[in-house]
Amino acid sequence: MSANEALLTLEGWFSYHDFRKIDWGKWKAASEEERTAAIDELQTLMNTWQDDESATDGSTSVYSVLGHKADLSFIFLRPTINELEALKTAFNKSRFADYTTTDYSYISVVELSNYVNNPGEDPKANPHVRERLYPVMPKWNHFCFYPMNKKRGEKENWYSMSMEERRDLMRVHGLTGRKYAGKIKQIIGGSVGYDDWEWGVTLFAHDPLDLKHIVYEMRFDEVSARFGEFGDFLVGNYVDTDSVKKMLQV
Repeated sequence: MSANEALLTLEGWFSYHDFRKIDWGKWKAASEEERTAAIDELQTLMNTWQDDESATDGSTSVYSVLGHKADLSFIFLRPTINELEALKTAFNKSRFADYTTTDYSYISVVELSNYVNNPGEDPKANPHVRERLYPVMPKWNHFCFYPMNKKRGEKENWYSMSMEERRDLMRVHGLTGRKYAGKIKQIIGGSVGYDDWEWGVTLFAHDPLDLKHIVYEMRFDEVSARFGEFGDFLVGNYVDTDSVKKMLQV
């Protein structure tokens, strides 16, 4: 093995997952006028984010979250980290943000592992590659997010393996994912140097069972069985401006 067989990666849009808990006691204690104003402001922000998407300046999806970990998830993809900061600041200045807390967030950049490359070709000139690096998130019914690492233990160390070994394992892993074409949309965010894990995975599905099935089946791939380490999973349902208003009405 050479001194450094680091894999060259391709990067696209920067990604910010903002998971918010709603202070329901404070929200219900607010006047109806105040709640209405807060909802209107949130809907205006959501419409602005949709305008950005229509102008191909990024993509945004909003999901409710089941369980105790969060109530809403705001997923932003933008060309620069500065734009993500501006989005965060604008949201925090909104009335609705006063009724929320952020216990968890995740920063990454949309990434493709360049295990297969053609020397002399610019991969970003490939429309298929560009679509994956600069994706418009589907407004599908359900989403799942989880962070993950590749093991660096004494017995199993992903980073001490040769490029050929890693390439072969990832090829098999990719074949499993292809079984779910049309059922699952996947966005991988590289977060080395940005967050506590190495990757953040976001899955979108029409059927929530497909989220379970793809993660379960991939656990049997050698690359996951031997080297995968996973953080908390968050799952939920798509909301638009109408359904978020319905969710927040008291």
